[in-house]
Amino acid sequence: MTEEVKRNYLEIKSLQDLKEGDKPSNDYFISLVRPINFQLNKFFYKSIGKKHKWIDRLAWSEEKWINYLSSKNVNTYVLKHKNDLVGFFELILHQENKEIEIAYFGILEEYQNKKLGSYLLSEAIRESLHRDSIERVWLHTCSLDHKNALNNYLARGMKIFKREVVNI
Repeated sequence: MTEEVKRNYLEIKSLQDLKEGDKPSNDYFISLVRPINFQLNKFFYKSIGKKHKWIDRLAWSEEKWINYLSSKNVNTYVLKHKNDLVGFFELILHQENKEIEIAYFGILEEYQNKKLGSYLLSEAIRESLHRDSIERVWLHTCSLDHKNALNNYLARGMKIFKREVVNI
């Protein structure tokens, strides 16, 4: 059985275009995951992705996860509430194009619909555009993602630059 999926590609090119989401409280913080922890990325991928049909990485071996996350061009950031995991984003640097891709982004289900996504996305964009020589931050979302995903990206100042329909 095939399903029609609408995919949108969005970008933002300047911090001046960013419409920030508010930080919920000082009990929330975002940190870069160092050293890498493939189990953490795998946990977020599986936990968040199960409702949104993230399947590409389910067959990855430990070695493939480690190799991917060991790249100097890949960084993972985690949002926590005190000591509890809340969400994450993965940034991939494409230096040759002077851009950063927000490859994965999500909030665990128990923390959704609390305006945390707007804050997390704002920080992902801010972190990306603060880097030298970065001219664009982009991502893609689709009709399988959280119902508020596209609206969040647009509300933060991102613009759609490409649309497509795919069958999966």
